[in-house]
Amino acid sequence: MNQSLSIVAVVVRDYDAAIDFYTQKLGFELVEDTYQPEQDKRWVLVKPKGNGQTSVLLARASTADQEKYIGNQTGGRVFLFLETDDFARDFESYKNKGVKFVRSPKEAPYGTVAVFEDLYGNLWDLVQFR
Repeated sequence: MNQSLSIVAVVVRDYDAAIDFYTQKLGFELVEDTYQPEQDKRWVLVKPKGNGQTSVLLARASTADQEKYIGNQTGGRVFLFLETDDFARDFESYKNKGVKFVRSPKEAPYGTVAVFEDLYGNLWDLVQFR
């Protein structure tokens, strides 16, 4: 069996604001932005630059129930883990671009890690594994 995680959906309030955050602040690349008229929504994929294959689907909330989870998809736990090959470079770049870190960098047995919020408040680990 050969399986892999290809896409993770993040519920967002606005496509363009989310695209701007992920591409301009985090440096992700925009993989696809296709309008789907039959559902009046867009298929928006972004992914970190590099060799990884997993993309993030920026999925606009389409119901009041979905809107309740914007920024809190995991009940306040870290949601996604962004691995880097240079923690200091990315940490400084993100801070300089206004990304909000809610936990300062620390050395852990597995590597260097800090927690940041996306534009809606979902928590991410920025991590460089040992």
